[in-house]
This record gives sequence, C-alpha cells and structure tokens, in this order.
Amino acid sequence: MQNVLKRPFPAIIIVAIICLGGGWWWQARGHAKMSFRTAPVKRGEVSATISASGTIEPEEVVDIGAQVAGLIKSFGTDINGKTINYGSIVEEGAVLARIDDSVYAADLAVAKAQMERDKAGEMTAAANLDQMKAKLIQANAEWKRTQSLQESKLVAQVDYDTAQANHEIAKANVAVAHAAIAQAKAATVQAQAALDKAERNLAFCVIKSPVRGVVIDRRVNIGQTVVSSLNAPSLFLIAKDLTRMQIWVAVNEADVVRIVPGAPVTFTCDAYGGRQFDGTVGKVRLNATMTQNVVMYTVEVNTENKDNALLPYLTANVRFVVRKEADVLLVPNAALRWSPASMQQVAPDARAQNAVEPSTSDSSSDAKPGKKNKGGKDRPAVVWIQEGEFVRPLDVKIGTSDGANTAVTGEKLQEGQGVVIGDMAANAQANTQNPFIPQVIKR
Repeated sequence: MQNVLKRPFPAIIIVAIICLGGGWWWQARGHAKMSFRTAPVKRGEVSATISASGTIEPEEVVDIGAQVAGLIKSFGTDINGKTINYGSIVEEGAVLARIDDSVYAADLAVAKAQMERDKAGEMTAAANLDQMKAKLIQANAEWKRTQSLQESKLVAQVDYDTAQANHEIAKANVAVAHAAIAQAKAATVQAQAALDKAERNLAFCVIKSPVRGVVIDRRVNIGQTVVSSLNAPSLFLIAKDLTRMQIWVAVNEADVVRIVPGAPVTFTCDAYGGRQFDGTVGKVRLNATMTQNVVMYTVEVNTENKDNALLPYLTANVRFVVRKEADVLLVPNAALRWSPASMQQVAPDARAQNAVEPSTSDSSSDAKPGKKNKGGKDRPAVVWIQEGEFVRPLDVKIGTSDGANTAVTGEKLQEGQGVVIGDMAANAQANTQNPFIPQVIKR
C-alpha cells in the first residue's frame, strides 16, 4: 500500500519543476526587452509663475462716519428712489441718513440769541463812546476857561484843580469807551463762531455721501444711537468705483523680490469655476507681516471689472508671471528627469563614445527645470530619443518651466520628436499573453 502511494510523487515534482522553469523563462524573456514611454516635442508658449492667494478689494473705499451723537431717525434714498441699503447706488451729495437734530437745533437757537445780545452790546458800547467824547469836549472847554482865569488870578486854586481833573477823567472815559467797543466786537466774533459751530453741528445731523458709488456696508439701523467721541462711528462703507478692483495678495518673502510693478497676473475665483481673469501688479507694500514665523508682503494687483463679475472680498487664486517664452520647443519635465537604468539601453555607438552616463540628477536640487547658473544662461541638460530598442542622448539647454513643461533648445532637437519620459518592461505589456495566466474566453 505504501509503494502505491509513493509512485506518483516523482511525477508531481517533475511537473512542478517544468512549471516553475517555464515561468522563470517567461519572466526572464520579458525583462530582457524594454519598451519606452515617449512624448512628442511640441512648440508653444510657457510661463514661469508664482502662486499665491489674496482678497479682492474695491480700489477706493470711503468710510462714512458721524461727527455728532444722536438717534438715527431715517435713511435717504438711492438713484432709484429706494431706501438706502446694501448695494444701493448713490450720487455725490445724496442723503444717506438723518440723525435726531432736536438738541442741536436748540443749541443753534441759543447761539443765535447770544449773537443778538452781543451785537446789542456792541451798539451800546458805541453809544457810550459817543457820550464820553461829548463829555470830553465839555471838560476840555471848561479846562481852557479855567486856565484863562487862572492867568488873571480870577479863579480859586481848588476850582482850577477840579477843572483839570475833570478834563483828565473825560479823556480816560473816552479810552475806556474805546476798550468797551473792542470788547463788544470780540464778544460778537465769539458769538458768531458759536453760531457757526451750532449751524455746522445741525448740518452734521444729515449724513451725505461725499462720492458717487455703491453702498457696500450699512452699519446702523433706524432707532440706533450713534455716539461720537474720540473716534467717529462708522455708518456706511461706499466703494467709489467697482469697475476697477484690487487684489491684496500675501506673498512669501522668498518670492516677493521676483515680483515687479507692471508684471502680468492671472487669477481665478472659486465662484466662477475655470474662468480666468487678468491683471497687473500695482505695487509691493513694504509693511511686512509675520505669520507662524513666515514673513509675508502684501502685493497690490490691479484688474478691470467692467461686467461687475468680481465681488468685493472674494478669494482670488493668483499666479504672477515672472518669466514667459513664446514660440519655443517644449518637453515634459519627466523627460529631463529620466535616464537609462543601464548602459545596455543606450545605443551602441553612444556607448562606445562614452557620450553619457546614467544620470542621478533627479535626486539633485540642480535638476529643477528652469534653474539658471550664475552666468544667467540656461542650464545644460540631456533628453533621450528612442531609436528602436535603444535610446540616444541629446544635449539641450533648459529655459522657462511652468512645472509641467519646460522650454528647451538644442541643435538636433526638432518639433515632433519623441523624447523618453519613462520605461516599461515588455512583459508588463505581454502579461495578457502569458500561457501560465488563465485566459478569459470571449463569446
């Protein structure tokens, strides 16, 4: 019985060895041949950009406040006759709101009364001056008569002294009357200033728009009390012109030196999907901010908004174009990183001339497309052209890169050539023909 069970065992071993050997032979045969993934050299345009995000802001915004305190009684109307609200379009000088003016009207009445009283005081002082001048004339005439009598010894010394004193007192009274007139005039000027102030405060109770624009924000309601102290309370925020907008973009300190005024900018907004907008760099603000130990600068980007599609305070995804090349040959960045795994993949004549050695540049920081050397010239690199089962190196110089494609130049490089971007074992393509893999029968 034991012999019967042991007889089939050598046959099983032989079959297993044949299967394993066949599988190994198939895999070795597949790995012996390599196929290459290629991409054509194209001609086109490429741009090197810096990406950042920012907020869309109106180019000119007026924050309208109140210079007096009081209760909001009513709102004005916009150009369509509707009550002022968010988004209302207003003309210059349009009434935005009215503050309760009863207190300021009373102050104005008091100032007017004070003004009338001071004017009357000025008239009284003028009349008093005329009276003092008349008394001076009388005292002067009496003083002259007394002097004549004194020469003839016809007046007592007491009468002489009295006449002289009366003359001096009359002159002093005239001077006092002049001073009273000056004082009355000063009081009138002060009263006029108080009157002007009261009138101005009363006028401040009517809030008017200093510009033509759109109400972005209304920060008060009817019945709300505004208090004006050291800082004027903000009532309305008006954008002067929404057809011109700005984007305030936060740019890292490492990139801000590459951004110059007038440089082209493209940006998108999540609200408009794939629509792309254009703009230009206005200026770079110098007041940097630090966020999580990263220094950021604010860059102003100017853009047109003729169709009013851009709304204030939308988030913009901005790309600053720092370098651009047109009508150049482009290769995928993968073509600049790829190199043959062994010299057996290189064309025999290229191997014999030691034209190139397998590269490890894709692990080096110098392998970044678009990087320049100190002389400012484009950095040399190598791309590989497929020739049958082999590849051949082709020297090129790298230009601008947008992260996906890079501009290159080379004497033998031509549009339409296939550059190698990767390799693939032949057995990866032929797995479906492996006889050891179960086949799917299609009917």
